[in-house]
Formats: sequence, structure tokens, C-alpha cells
Amino acid sequence: MDSPINVSRSISAKNDGLEVQSWASSSSRSSKNKIFPFSTALSSSVSRNDYVASSLKSKFDNGIFLTWKDLSVVVPSGKKENGKRAILQELTGYVEPGQILAIMGPSGRLSANTQQTGEILINGRKEMLAFGTSAYVTQEDILMTTLTVMEAIYYSAQLQLPDSMSRSEKKERAEMTIREMGLQDAMDTRIGGWNVRGISSGQKRRVSICIEILTRPKLLFLDEPTSGLDSAASYHVMKRIVNLAREDGRTVLASIHQPNKQLFASNGFPCPSLRNPSDHYLRIINKDFEENIEEGTGRTSTEEVINILVNSYKSSDTYKEVKEHVSIICQQKGGTLEKGNQASFITQSLVLTKRSFVNMYRDLGYYWLRFVIYVALGLCIGTIFHDIGSSYGSIQARGSMLMFIAAFLTFMAIGGFPSFVEDMKIFGRERLNGHYGVASFVLSNSFSSTPYLLLISLIPGAIAYYLTGLQKNIGHFLYFVLGLFVSMMLVESLMMIVASIVPDFLMGIITGAGIQGIMMLNGGFFRLPNDLPKPVWKYPMYYIAFHRYAFQGFYKNEFEGLTFPNNQAGGPPTITGKEVLTNIWQVDMGHTKWADLAILFGMLFFYRFLFWVIIKTTENLKPIIRSFRFASSEPS
Repeated sequence: MDSPINVSRSISAKNDGLEVQSWASSSSRSSKNKIFPFSTALSSSVSRNDYVASSLKSKFDNGIFLTWKDLSVVVPSGKKENGKRAILQELTGYVEPGQILAIMGPSGRLSANTQQTGEILINGRKEMLAFGTSAYVTQEDILMTTLTVMEAIYYSAQLQLPDSMSRSEKKERAEMTIREMGLQDAMDTRIGGWNVRGISSGQKRRVSICIEILTRPKLLFLDEPTSGLDSAASYHVMKRIVNLAREDGRTVLASIHQPNKQLFASNGFPCPSLRNPSDHYLRIINKDFEENIEEGTGRTSTEEVINILVNSYKSSDTYKEVKEHVSIICQQKGGTLEKGNQASFITQSLVLTKRSFVNMYRDLGYYWLRFVIYVALGLCIGTIFHDIGSSYGSIQARGSMLMFIAAFLTFMAIGGFPSFVEDMKIFGRERLNGHYGVASFVLSNSFSSTPYLLLISLIPGAIAYYLTGLQKNIGHFLYFVLGLFVSMMLVESLMMIVASIVPDFLMGIITGAGIQGIMMLNGGFFRLPNDLPKPVWKYPMYYIAFHRYAFQGFYKNEFEGLTFPNNQAGGPPTITGKEVLTNIWQVDMGHTKWADLAILFGMLFFYRFLFWVIIKTTENLKPIIRSFRFASSEPS
């Protein structure tokens, strides 16, 4: 890449996989052989340390210095004798404002059970990263595919920027950020997904960066910003990142696979012609495959190669200069980080609700496909049970029809699980950078889905209800619609809980279907309440299953007030709906149908609250679980 970046080398001591780092300075190409931008200003009359200290002073006022000393990371491993594997060992380095630190190493996935030692300082102090001062761009571009570039960034601006800024100011910030990343020509283009062709992968990467720099963070982390991109897209992405660091004085750290290292060649491991340099360097230091590497006329193991490179680096002047520079930075003690201001809870909830509503409207697979299927099912139910009448046989037919509505029709709500998984991924990425709170997300998802579920309950419900010939009173029909609506909301709430625990698509569908199947069996139709085995199935499952209250509410709404001919010998000529409820369906008549509906709404609120609790608990327990797992993996 033709850019003004100048790199120097640093290799961690005895690093398993040999993490290679590049310190980028703002020096021009004419000074490419110089390690530090301050090296040309040194003179015999001014000591090097004094010059470094004075040059850092102005940077401390506006930027962030990140330093690490003797940093080690260890993960559990069954392959090692002691049950551990060192990913980093005794790593020392730094990155300054206006610079890019490129981190390189073999591909891999860190275990959640990591143990970290060493010292990481921000401006010479131990501090927690705060919202607005730092941002992290993930390797995967997790974006809402139905939005345009402008919409995605503007919605994010409304979520992250404080209420003290007007809407016009937030929109101006969004447009300015889009121009900074060179996306002005794609502002009105949808990001795109499986059903709509959108922007390129390189543009998606730049959209992800735009979203995270809206608050003008001083410290920016990027996880493989060029991964999966071709050379042209990689060039444009890196060019914009360089500009961010150079023009705004940001401190940027990026893991990347485009090295330019002379250290390897000087120690007998030059890159052969016609071979990708990054592939060559990573191959010779990757211990995962333990292949022997040709070194001149002999053959050297990967472990020996790493030791050669590490020892060469630790005996170099560069290593001494890095340690010395880290020491000087730590002595300066820059200012403390101040947390940035965010939009209020109400603003975040409203913006998230609007964004989610737009996404649901544009995503055909979210609700519209389900709406079509529900209309088709409503027609099926209405024609199969058409004009059900009031004969004795209609008692069983009515019960079966209402059971199908309350059980199987609501069961179809699991079709939204793939969309829930995508929503959780977007939430996870935005929550990682502190864009908004969990409560805002839960409320907005509930409010934005309400109109669509009401529509699905109303139109397909009306088709099935009136074709079947159930009670014509408008009050009975509205109760039917409300019962169907709250039941589907309950199923969606259940699937959201599953999505927060089991993010895998296939496993989540199986888990949600299994839970609903158990509830359905205990609802009181397939096995009457008095016949259910009392341990477990009646107490407590019968009372936990929402199907019980849906069945009973629908039955009371339909049978109360009706009279049927009695075909049983020796009985009265007619049988009332109340007698049907008591003797045939064994419905609890100790409360009205409105109590059943109220219980369903109460369960709905409880499920949504449980969803919030699970997310918050997961966030708080992750560090504790990680420490416990690592401790339990240590050999006795």
C-alpha cells in the first residue's frame, strides 16, 4: 500500500505462534529506515530521553498512549503436559496517538478460559476503557441488512450521541463520518443480504468502522479489517484507517496479515519469490502443524525457528528502544479518561423501536412470509370446520379447532427464530461497544413487533373465526384475537430467551420446539387435567404451560352461552356450554375468561423480564465463569 506508514519490528519473547507487531509512525517514505519519528531531531546537546519526553507531552493532552509490559496470555490445552498453552509470553510494546499498531500472528480462536498476566496501562495509568473513548470493530460485519448506509449510521448516531446534540447535528455527524470513509456514493444503497443485493464487502467493512467512530473515540481496535477483502478493497479500507489515525490523532490497533519484515530475512528465513509474504512468515512460525522448515541446507523445527527469531530480536537495538520508550511513556502519567455522554434511555428506546420496525417491515422473512402462511392456515381451518353448527358432534369439533389455534397456530411463531438470532448478533456487537442498554433493547423489540403480531392475529384469525361460524358477538371475536395475539407474543418471548442462551440456529429451533411440545402436552387437551399424573406433569407443568390458560380462555369464550342437544341416553334433552366446560373439558370455572387472559399477559411480561435477566446475568457472570473454568483446568 502506497502510504506514509513506517514500520519497525517487535516480536514477543518465546511466543507460541510468534505474535509479530508493527509500530507505524507518521514519517515520510524518505525516512523509511528510521525506527522512530523523533530520531532525526536528536543532537549531541539534547539527550534522547529528554527529547522523547518533550515530544510526548503535547500528545498526552489530546490522545491515548497504550503500553503493555511483560504481557502473557495462557489458555487451557490438553495437548501440553501441564494442561496449558502460552499464546503470548513477556510481550512489551506501545502505541501512540496518530499511529497504527499492526498485530500479526497465525489464525486461531482464543478460548474463553484465558489467563492474563502483565501490565497494560492507558496514559501510564491502570484504567478501564470507557464509552466514547474507545471502540472495537469486529472482524465480522454484523449489520442490519435492510437499512441503507445512511440509515444504519444515522440510527447509530442517534443511539450513541448525547441528547444535547440536535437531530440535525447528529445527521451532520453521520454524513461527515460517511465522507471520511469514502461512502458518500453509497449513502442511499441498502447494505444488502440474502434477498437484496447491496454494497460490497469492502464497503460493509467501512460502514462498520463508521458506526464505531461516530463518538470520535481516541482509541480504536480493529479485528482483521482486511480479512476476506480483495487487494483493491483492502487498499481503500486501510487508506481510510491511516487517515483516521494521522488526521485526527487517534491511536489505532489492528490485527492484519500484510507484513513487511526484514527480521526474518536477516535470520535466514527470507521470503521466496512468487510467494505471499504473510503466508510465508506465518507458516514458518505456526506451531499448529509442526512442519520442518528448510533453512539453507539444513532443516529446522518450528520451535527452533521461533527461538532464533526471538533471541535475535531481544538482542537488537530495537528491543532496547521499545522498552525504553515504554518506560518514558509510563513516567509521563497522562490525563484520566472521561466517559462520553450518551442518548437517554427514552431516546434509545424510541430509536431502537423505529429501527426495528423498519427492519421488520422490509425483511420479508420476519413477518410477511408468516402472515401469508397464517392466512393460508386460516383458510384451511375455516374450510375444514366450515359452518360448524351446534350439534352434539360440534362440541368435539369446536374443541379441536380452538386447540389447533391455541397450540399449533401459535407454534408457528418459532419461524421468527432466525431473525431473532440475527437481532441478537447485532445487539451483541452494539452492546460490546456500549451503544445502549439491555432494557432499551428488550422494550424496543416488544413494541416494534406488536403491530405485526396484531395484524397476523386479526386477519388470519377473522378468516378462521367467521368461516367456522363461532359466536358472532364482536366481544367474543375481540377476545379470540387478543388470546391469539398474546399467545404468539409468548412464543416469540420464549424463542428470544432461547436465542439468548442457544445462539445456534438449528439447536435453537430444536430447543424451542421441544419446550413448546412439552407445554402443549400438558395444556389439558391431549390428556384431560384430572387424568394427568400429578407428580411433575400436573404439578407444576400443567400450571406452568401457557397453553392451559389459552385453551381455557378460548373454551370459555366460545362455549359459555351456547346450548347443544344431548345424545347421551337417560340424560336431559339439552346440555349447556357451562356443563360442557365442566364435565367434558374439565375446565376450571373458578375464574372468568378474562382472568385467563390476564394470566397470559402476566406470563408475557415475566418472559420478557426473564429475557432481560438472562442477558444481564450472562454479562456479569462471564468473567467469573472464565476465571473458574481456567482454575478448574489447572492440574492438581
